[in-house]
Amino acid sequence: MSFWKRFWNRLRNKLRATFVPVPEIPAELWLQTLARYRFLAALPLEQQSKLRALAALFLDRKQFHGAHGLVVTDAMAIDIAAQACLPLLHWGKPAKALAWYDDFVTIVVHLGEAVARRKRTDAAGVVHQYTEVLAGEAMERGPVMLSWQHVAEGSAGTEQGRNVVVHEFVHKIDMQDGHANGCPPLPPGLLGTRGPRAALAAWRAAWKPAYEGFRSAVFAAERDGTERPWLDAYGATAPAEFFAVACEAHFVNRARFAQEFPSLMPALDGFFARPA
Repeated sequence: MSFWKRFWNRLRNKLRATFVPVPEIPAELWLQTLARYRFLAALPLEQQSKLRALAALFLDRKQFHGAHGLVVTDAMAIDIAAQACLPLLHWGKPAKALAWYDDFVTIVVHLGEAVARRKRTDAAGVVHQYTEVLAGEAMERGPVMLSWQHVAEGSAGTEQGRNVVVHEFVHKIDMQDGHANGCPPLPPGLLGTRGPRAALAAWRAAWKPAYEGFRSAVFAAERDGTERPWLDAYGATAPAEFFAVACEAHFVNRARFAQEFPSLMPALDGFFARPA
């Protein structure tokens, strides 16, 4: 998306927020969403209210498209919006927080998993074509794709720390300074640092050993049959995926994640501005 297109999108959103009141999410539908996802219902009432306002503004700004004739109901859209906005909960006023998602408008929802055609060129220059089955995908400067099957199973995945909506929208956050690489734009003063270089060094010091240790545990489980790590093994495929699966677990099963990765809690709490 070009600079000017992003600029006009932000201006349009600001004008709409100023002159067109954002409709509230109906109480009945909101309570149904909370009932379906216990990690949302576990939030304090004040945070639930703020999340509801965030989700309402998100719904006002985004468009849902059902793939292959799927009808995205209001209840489905609210479920997705609430989980997509969970990482933004402590980032100030709703309009400011949602600026992290200004680079796209559309959420494409498939009933089940989607099959994507891929192309890869190896080191020898040989082009390989293959297909990949996806539960979700965040496209750089483009839409987010989600499998409704996996969204609907979000509460069932709480014990395992899994959540496809949080995963894909965290990728969007990670992409704000370029390609997803496991290091999103870091706020000033993160982890008590001074200056962007110090913040980046502190971030890497926390994440690099955690990622390498997790990869080793995953590979050992596959090779030797040792106990598999609790966190989704997909996180071992790349630093960006480790960041995304760590954030999933951090938001939906905070207590277990803190047990498994205590060294990452200060970095994630600091980045997402979670109050102590």
